[in-house]
Amino acid sequence: MSASLQISSLTLRVPALARSLDFYVRQLGFAIAQHTAARAELAPAAGVPPILTLLEDPSALAPPRDAAGLFHAALLLPSRSALGAWLHFAAENGVEFQGFSDHGVSEALYFTDPAGNGLEFYADRPRESWPFAPDGEVAMFTHALDVPSLLEAGKKFSGHDADDASDAKHGGGAASPLRGARWGHVHLRVADLDRSEEFYRRTLGLALTQGSYPGARFLAADGYHHHLGLNIWGHPRRPQPPGALGLAETVFTRMGESTARELRDPDGIALRITAPKNFPASS
Repeated sequence: MSASLQISSLTLRVPALARSLDFYVRQLGFAIAQHTAARAELAPAAGVPPILTLLEDPSALAPPRDAAGLFHAALLLPSRSALGAWLHFAAENGVEFQGFSDHGVSEALYFTDPAGNGLEFYADRPRESWPFAPDGEVAMFTHALDVPSLLEAGKKFSGHDADDASDAKHGGGAASPLRGARWGHVHLRVADLDRSEEFYRRTLGLALTQGSYPGARFLAADGYHHHLGLNIWGHPRRPQPPGALGLAETVFTRMGESTARELRDPDGIALRITAPKNFPASS
């Protein structure tokens, strides 16, 4: 299936770049594509385009607890075995996890970065195994994840050869534990579900895929389970403050766009919509 929408990159505003770089590179396995005193661009492997920008702003304030903003950014790994192999890598490098969940459509690992940004690393199950309600809605749920099984799958992970050669060619040394990864979805805290759903339907052409999860809605293109999650958990009441720490921008690449558009959603959350160059197939 051809993809009409992808999340091509995220920008996070952080208080201390060196600390965040140590976490994202040493502990998570990202590769540095570009690095200046106050800005770093990170890629899932050496020699591929960056997907994450970190901006240092020591004077920026954390958003209030009742403000809208990022709930988590979710990195999609190419397979269950790749996720299991990355979990071995992360455990060896001291990543502290907050949760392990089976959502029916995916298996997910949850944690935060040093600046408090929520992160999810996950792998999708085959589409034919996704649970659906009788009305056709995706029936995602949250059950305990079979972590031992995932770790065992990681031990059997194969397919290193081509990627190892590519990493070596670009000076990356050992194969990247995140090769083939890309952003799968972003999940936002918003003040009004109806208002945010209408905005993202209109601007990104998304469709509601699950609206029955308590306090949340999930939207997607191309029949995916979700490219965007929205929730009102914690009862956000105010917009995201301009220049605050956390999510500074999400870049969506969308078929049919001719020029880049910079927008803010009803809660002040910044996004940019760009035209595609080379689009991968949807999973």
